[in-house]
Amino acid sequence: MTTHVLGDTGVLTARSLRHILRSPDTIMTTAVTPIAMMLLFVYVFGGAITTGSDESYVNYLLPGILLITIASGVAYTAYRLFLDMQGGIFERFQSMPIARSSVLWGHVLTSLAANMASVGIVIGVALIMGFRTGASVAAWLAVAGILILFTLSMTWIAVIAGLSAKTVDGASAFSYPLIFLPFISSAFVPTATMPAPVAWFAENQPVTSIVNTLRALLAQEPVGSDIWTALAWLVGLLVLAYAFAIATYRRRIS
Repeated sequence: MTTHVLGDTGVLTARSLRHILRSPDTIMTTAVTPIAMMLLFVYVFGGAITTGSDESYVNYLLPGILLITIASGVAYTAYRLFLDMQGGIFERFQSMPIARSSVLWGHVLTSLAANMASVGIVIGVALIMGFRTGASVAAWLAVAGILILFTLSMTWIAVIAGLSAKTVDGASAFSYPLIFLPFISSAFVPTATMPAPVAWFAENQPVTSIVNTLRALLAQEPVGSDIWTALAWLVGLLVLAYAFAIATYRRRIS
């Protein structure tokens, strides 16, 4: 049974990846907006922003930009899933001996691959802009693990949006709050510089702990309790989003 599910997931993931490879502009488009933000904040606003540390602003900014890159990219998953639903692809799959969960996992794994490619492009541009890190291999693996968890949790939320949307615009609109959330966090400025009510929200929303953890890992600094807060948020969101997505999927195809 497990081999059957894995095989079906592999086939459907390859199908979705072929669509991405035929249209690589999807990955480039996902990376363009975060890169534009990074250029704007580093070269226009960066000189007026005080972070309270000696590190360059691009080093401070990059973790938040990576999360925005992923939040932008998962919108395409909702979009592609919505088109599959409207095009009758799911009904066609139901008539075939294919594991039901593999249909969704094909989209999710494609999102993971595409978003990691976009993240790689953004990091490449950041290096050109002066980003430097002495992080160890273990620290980079931890960064990659956190970004993968973030991508999976956001993608399963995108699956819910794609299955529930009534229009194409509605399928991708869910990503706007996700893209906006890093702006009310420690991604661009220290939360201590914010008014008290805003600072309280920024300190207690998930993006801040994730950004702080990524920043500490790349700066070779102690991560403290932020990593456990970040992991609790990510795993909790992933479990809830997965359960709700599967329930929504079963309701739609029943």
